[in-house]
Amino acid sequence: MKTSDAATEITRASKSNLAFAFIAMSGARRRDITTFYAFCRVIDDIADDDGRDQETKRRELAIWRQSLRGEFTNEPALAKPVRQLLSTYPITPEMLEEIITGVEMDVDIRRYAAWDELRVYCHRVASAVGLVSIEIFGYKNPQCRDYAIALGLALQMTNIIRDVAADLKADRIYLPQEDLARFNYREDDLRNGVTDSRFIQLMNLEAARAESLFAEATNLLPTEDRRSMLPAEIMRSIYQALLRRMKLDNFRIFEKDYRLSKIEKAGWAAAQLFKFF
Repeated sequence: MKTSDAATEITRASKSNLAFAFIAMSGARRRDITTFYAFCRVIDDIADDDGRDQETKRRELAIWRQSLRGEFTNEPALAKPVRQLLSTYPITPEMLEEIITGVEMDVDIRRYAAWDELRVYCHRVASAVGLVSIEIFGYKNPQCRDYAIALGLALQMTNIIRDVAADLKADRIYLPQEDLARFNYREDDLRNGVTDSRFIQLMNLEAARAESLFAEATNLLPTEDRRSMLPAEIMRSIYQALLRRMKLDNFRIFEKDYRLSKIEKAGWAAAQLFKFF
């Protein structure tokens, strides 16, 4: 299988909202964002794989760091096309290493004391992805970087809310400990799936944080870059719809796997596309 085909298959198999947003792209940029997304997916899978011990995860991520700096024997299959991105766009090895550093946090860290700590994680695994993505999308106004940072934080917070139950199975709690304490909601309550008023207040707090970041991103998006940021705006509309659904449903995250159907995603994508016709 060609490397480009492998990247496409990784993206397709992920069934990601990010991958869905690529319908707004074509040609070389679509190929390159697919390569970049495959890189993100591969390193994320390393950290999430229960079949790998911590030592193995660190070693494999270190190999990826090395591959960003130059070719070597038995390097990962996607390493060469990922390096090609560095010579095609204003993307540095440090920008990709930031994402790897975020993934490494999942190897060792299971709890976050406060939002300031969680924000660092969200920046590395989501905003840093956005900062690379906009270089591939192309933009004119440097303010787009601030847009990418805010949007990345909003998307990751939405993921955290949606995946509370799934993350708990892996003994990961991303909800800041200070937020749990604010409503006198304990880890044992979370493990027991307690969804009383304390839980609803807690989740509404996290949702409000995400909503504020979505609003910040919307305000930061430069008018002249709205068309080039169409893939990102498709993601924003899909994730905001997902967040609204969870909120209106009182966050039944222990009972339901919140996802938007392909038809729903297509509708939100079409709504963004129609803005330019």
